[in-house]
Amino acid sequence: MIVLHGYAAGKGIAIGRAHLVVRGVSEVPQSSLKTEEIPNEIARFEAAVKTTRKQLEQLRGAIPENAPTELGAFISLHLMLLTDATLSREPIDILEEQAINAEWALKIQTERLSQQFDEIDDEYLRQRKQDMLQVAERLQRNLIGQSTELNLEATLLDDTILIAHDLSPADTVYFKDQRVEGFVTDMGGPTSHTAILGRSLNIPSVIGLGNARRLISEHEWVIVDGIGGVLIINPDELVLTEYRRRQKEYRTHQRALNKLKKNAAETLDGEQIELLANIENVDDVKAIHNLGADGIGLFRSEFLFLNRDTLPNEAEQYEIYSELVKKMKGKPLNIRTVDLGVDKNPRWFGNNSTPNAALNPALGLTGIRLCHAEPIMFRTQMRAILRAAVYGKVKIMFPMIASLSELKQSLVHLETAKKQLIERGETFGDVEIGCMIEIPSAALTVSSLLKWVDFVSIGSNDLVQYTLAVDRNDDSVSYLYQPAHPAIIKLLAHIIRTANRMGKTVSVCGEMAGDTQYTRLLLGLGLRTFSMNPSNLLSVKDAILHAHADKLESDVVKLVRNEDPDKVDVLLKKLNEAA
Repeated sequence: MIVLHGYAAGKGIAIGRAHLVVRGVSEVPQSSLKTEEIPNEIARFEAAVKTTRKQLEQLRGAIPENAPTELGAFISLHLMLLTDATLSREPIDILEEQAINAEWALKIQTERLSQQFDEIDDEYLRQRKQDMLQVAERLQRNLIGQSTELNLEATLLDDTILIAHDLSPADTVYFKDQRVEGFVTDMGGPTSHTAILGRSLNIPSVIGLGNARRLISEHEWVIVDGIGGVLIINPDELVLTEYRRRQKEYRTHQRALNKLKKNAAETLDGEQIELLANIENVDDVKAIHNLGADGIGLFRSEFLFLNRDTLPNEAEQYEIYSELVKKMKGKPLNIRTVDLGVDKNPRWFGNNSTPNAALNPALGLTGIRLCHAEPIMFRTQMRAILRAAVYGKVKIMFPMIASLSELKQSLVHLETAKKQLIERGETFGDVEIGCMIEIPSAALTVSSLLKWVDFVSIGSNDLVQYTLAVDRNDDSVSYLYQPAHPAIIKLLAHIIRTANRMGKTVSVCGEMAGDTQYTRLLLGLGLRTFSMNPSNLLSVKDAILHAHADKLESDVVKLVRNEDPDKVDVLLKKLNEAA
């Protein structure tokens, strides 16, 4: 029996027999070209791009009605990546400059892009490397003449667990119509599209296992623990019995959770809790309505600015924001202004030639600093948001605020945007203004910030990273990334209690908000608004329904006073097990 640990993606437990997905490109041919051969080779590459685009468009059109809304958005992203000059044009430049065949030129460009993605500081955008590689692989297979599809029907057993090096969104189009009990991949991280699809498809899955595929034989029994992020190969009878019990228990629990969709999130002592969802595209709105979310706590607007050669204009942004507001049907929509920077650098930005010029991109021209450096972009976005606000309840939130001076400067830009609309005779709505608390300096001076805004939202992921100086994606130090570290708990307690004392709304929108391990802790600290990935909403609601807020406020005192990181797990366990 072998036990491997990875990232839990789709929750649940699957027990079945392994089917190894044979994928990947065969050896890429390399050859030199004569000058007269170059035009034909360019035409062959362009034909492969056209074929790849047609395949993805057909897959997008064939998405079943019961598939998750994210699937269409991800395939659309793959289409955008395909039409990006870095994949559709730059390999041709390499081909012409080096007089080499299209396959080898694409390989060179893919390796260049892969290295650039590895240097990106932002985890979510770094995970887009997998999307780029998936598109490049499909294009390469079309060039070589290999099949691009994942044909499973003839080989699947009733209890099949797919074992793959990686799976693309296109691969999962027909999952729900086939007998896939679960899947595992060697590649992927917690914010990769494979992980997001695993959660959305509600299929038990574990990703980022490294070399699972090499250790498993076809039809070998495996257990996929999508709760603990564990894959068990060739389990013995005792382990099988235990996991069958856990599987039955989990399914019973899930049926009970589904009945909570229309229930209000209220603690045992009557505290009303607001549960919001974090999204990045319009297609997510239907899902959050189905789950009974109270609104959108974070719309990541920067994804409108990426994978394109020019800035989105005001009309384009207004169309998207207004569609979102209308679809929210009166529920609040919180739009975070564009959060870009040196580490997530769109092609239209002037420093694109040296995207990682800063010694430490995370401490460079990023977040609100970039917005201030690009005032036309910033004001254009705010004008579009203000115009869309006539259709419903809209909030604007500034990212990566480090000081009061940055906040005041942002508010000046907002007032300028309003004056520009008035001068144009445009109507616009009232909006609430807030800022992200992601940097220790903002956390420690939050009282001064709260005098100027209506609300604050704690970005726990970055707050942990900046406070502890730990990159959780660096394997050598990731064990030090501790969301409940004593320093983090003290900062959270200070922010939440200060906001509550001043009568301002405070939320947590990082991963802590969607992790039931921290629900009781956050409630005890006084948090009453949680914003999370939609897939976590019902489990957090369930934890809230079984909690007593007043009692938790006294129970968390030991955690707030504790200064020993080694004691956190024990104290947190006691808090979560308390009646």
